[in-house]
Amino acid sequence: MIQRTPARIEAQELEVASGSWQTLLSRSITTPESLLERLGLDPQAWFDGASDGHRLFPIRVPEPFLMRMEYGNARDPLLLQVLPRKEERENRDGFVRDPLAENEAIQTTGLIRKYRSRALLMVTGQCAINCRYCFRRHFPYDEQRLTPEDRQTVLRTLEQSPELNEVIFSGGDPLAVNDRLLSQWARDIARIPHIRRLRIHTRLPVVIPQRVCDTLLQWIRESDLQIVIVLHANHPAELDEPTYKALADLRAAGATLLNQSVILRDVNDCPQVLASLSERLFDAGVMPYYLHAFDPVAGAHHFNVSDDKARHLVRELLDQLPGFLVPKLVREIPGRTSKTPLDLFP
Repeated sequence: MIQRTPARIEAQELEVASGSWQTLLSRSITTPESLLERLGLDPQAWFDGASDGHRLFPIRVPEPFLMRMEYGNARDPLLLQVLPRKEERENRDGFVRDPLAENEAIQTTGLIRKYRSRALLMVTGQCAINCRYCFRRHFPYDEQRLTPEDRQTVLRTLEQSPELNEVIFSGGDPLAVNDRLLSQWARDIARIPHIRRLRIHTRLPVVIPQRVCDTLLQWIRESDLQIVIVLHANHPAELDEPTYKALADLRAAGATLLNQSVILRDVNDCPQVLASLSERLFDAGVMPYYLHAFDPVAGAHHFNVSDDKARHLVRELLDQLPGFLVPKLVREIPGRTSKTPLDLFP
């Protein structure tokens, strides 16, 4: 079992602080054994479940996110989001590979249309971190990889859809792509007269704050589109000082910052945790946006929280927080024309 000394921790923190986001991404932990050893946990105690889950959905954890986990704590809420477990081998009724029926909503390669006024562009299949509860853990990214010809088809499709006023960069994580390509996408989309907003759904500024670099800030600042960045943080421990700085830089570049969370068993299914998350987000200039009921994706049933408990949690939040800090409790139901609010009161 690896034991850390204060000097070792300080050296790791210095290396993380000075590393480029590309280097940090490339050095992500990619085996369960490495993750457990780094946290001082016995790999043998977790080996069967972690290895099987890893084969089903490979592990990926970047160093800055790892550094926020509590050493020696097997129940750390950040660790639980990324560590494969034996439950992932189990098949459960109602938990399916495509819980949001996204395969049926693909309009052209890389472009998903579920709602009238906005379209979702699958910029990449790569993520900075593989969250075990991800509703796209089985998504056929290889089939949706965009060639230069596909990019032109996407742009023509957007041009020929005047009902659209917003494009959403998604994936994977769109900020896993280099800024040259992202800025070119943004310029091409900005030339379409009826597109007003570009929304970026990303976890990268949370898990690798160094991703908020000068080149990213420059093209955001120069874009003719309204830029909305929807972050994904589930627990207050995910927000640290480097993250706060990254978010401040994004705000200064003119981006509107929102956050969406997922209710996850043993991670944040507690009103005090969710209230602390909302407060810390607001301190960082981020508005709590959505609190998603769990999407029933195969291999992740152990994270499920019932809708009744989710409603109870939000009623507790209403008692603890001002209304503007209480995220909307919603579920995405395939075929609906918007997210579906889960009514809190009969």
